Amino acid sequence: MSDKLVKSALFKASFPNYTLMHDFKMPEFAFIGRSNVGKSSLINMLTGRKELALTSSKPGKTRQIVCFELNQNWMLIDLPGYGYAKLSKKERETMSNMVNGYLKNRKELFCLFLLIDMRIPPQAVDIDFINWCGSNEIPFVIVFTKADKVKLPDRESAIIQIHEKLAENWEQMPPHFICSALSGEGRETILNFISSAVMS
Repeated sequence: MSDKLVKSALFKASFPNYTLMHDFKMPEFAFIGRSNVGKSSLINMLTGRKELALTSSKPGKTRQIVCFELNQNWMLIDLPGYGYAKLSKKERETMSNMVNGYLKNRKELFCLFLLIDMRIPPQAVDIDFINWCGSNEIPFVIVFTKADKVKLPDRESAIIQIHEKLAENWEQMPPHFICSALSGEGRETILNFISSAVMS
């Protein structure tokens, strides 16, 4: 089946540190979220490739900066998740430095997609990370995941809860998308957002 939005999706490389990354000469769109937020499933849904990103019943599988080339004109960057308690303190520190170094220093980064599980109340680790991105002027949007498991009336409530938490530090709320890896909801909207950015 042809896919007008994603014509090609290829794994290129993975790196333990942004300083070792190749210059892909393409805009980069990175994905990150708290462990078990459904990041790998979402990446597979967006790309239309069932096993492009490794999924697992055990969270925290991504341990490096994983790079995929899409449509030969942009890079999808799969970043390690945060908030995974089962890692040792040293491992958490290593991954935090890896992620923070990439986000603060990678000039090719065009936008970070910050994933939040729509089913659960705002988590402090998510709010802290959003505030960190704002403080460090990281360009990002919020992606609410697992929308298929949330009734329509409850979706608005979930978004309002996040906005209320962020209102303590934010004058204007970050843009957001609603999506589901299971139903495919949000796929076209997100890919069109990326396509428009790449073409601009």
